[in-house]
Amino acid sequence: MVIVFLVLALAVFGGLHWYLWRRLVRDTTARPGLARRVGTVVVVVGPVLMFAGVASERAGAPFWLQQVLTWPGFLWMALSIYLLLALLVGEVVRPLLRRILERRAATDAATVGVREVAPVPAGAPALEAESSPEAEPSSEAQSSPEAQPEDTEKPVPAATGPSRRLFVSRVVGGAAAAAAVGTVGYGTYGVLRGPKVKRVTVPLAKLPRAAHGYRIAVVSDIHLGPVLGRGFAQKVVDTINSTQPDLIAVVGDLVDGSVKDLGPAAAPLAQLKARHGSFFVTGNHEYFSGAEEWVSHVRELGLRPLENARTELADFDLAGVNDIAGEDEGQGPDFAKALGDRDRARACVLLAHQPVQIHDAVDHGVDLQLSGHSHGGQLWPGNFLAGLANPTVAGLERYGDTQLYVSRGAGAWGPPTRVGAPSDITVVELASRQA
Repeated sequence: MVIVFLVLALAVFGGLHWYLWRRLVRDTTARPGLARRVGTVVVVVGPVLMFAGVASERAGAPFWLQQVLTWPGFLWMALSIYLLLALLVGEVVRPLLRRILERRAATDAATVGVREVAPVPAGAPALEAESSPEAEPSSEAQSSPEAQPEDTEKPVPAATGPSRRLFVSRVVGGAAAAAAVGTVGYGTYGVLRGPKVKRVTVPLAKLPRAAHGYRIAVVSDIHLGPVLGRGFAQKVVDTINSTQPDLIAVVGDLVDGSVKDLGPAAAPLAQLKARHGSFFVTGNHEYFSGAEEWVSHVRELGLRPLENARTELADFDLAGVNDIAGEDEGQGPDFAKALGDRDRARACVLLAHQPVQIHDAVDHGVDLQLSGHSHGGQLWPGNFLAGLANPTVAGLERYGDTQLYVSRGAGAWGPPTRVGAPSDITVVELASRQA
């Protein structure tokens, strides 16, 4: 079944790229030539680099090779999505544009025909009979070029330039390419400039008056790797510190790679500053990257990992559970261990990477769960797919007596691009109903 699925997936993927090639390359070039060859190379090399980038990251290839492959490969991933969407819109525009051009051509042809048939002025003398000797032109006059009537119809030269179909293909293809490049370019700029701060107030019934206004800086899905490196990590750290939080919560998917390759990139995390410290829980990508090594490394950087554990702060309990992906390694979430013996009269904030863990949080009387994972969909219309897999894609929602806040994340996985789901670092301000 796996082989059948892979074959079908490759067939669909190949078919989509054939469609891109046909509309952007074949239909926009009048004949085989340099332009067609260059376009064909781009459409073939792009997906090859994309697969190579993903494979090199998963296989743990030399880090320099990952960097060489992932940048162009992942950007092609995003570009191909928006080229496809733009061309599908173009399929609606294409017949309308052809119809407009056909009507204009018909109107122009009718106008030319009216101009060629000149009307005879009223009262003009009739021509003498052709049999009149005086009316017969001499043979010399017939043969003289100057004697030919000026209004003799001349052959109309054939139309030059691209045909109507070629013109339409170039207009639609050019517009689709411009829209896709602009969308991906702006979305990539949005990621590379760093996340913006979002502020949310969450009232908790059990929170004492003394903790009213307590600020937790929530950051998820930084995804340090061959694309986003140390410079990006420094931007995230500087942004978090600028909010002057009481506590920092890093809720998973910090990295895409090993400690060996990404240890220097993660070094700025040692600069995180909060009155009550920084805490960390694993995400699914940590289990692709050596979770145990990363848990040890973030501890060395000054963060406190909460591996199915809880700490009792002055005014509320802070707990954390491992990600679901850890189950394959015997390190999955254990809510009973983290929350089973706690005093339910106290407010409890839970750090759990995936929003789907909310149902266990409700069963264990958690007041607020902080999560990430969904990226808010990252690339529109991916938010609709993310909504199928997550109870909440982004923002704050209530499930019974438990509230769930899902961050869109600070970084990006795959393409360093976001469309319709800007990155964020969220300052969650707890509010006491007693205040």
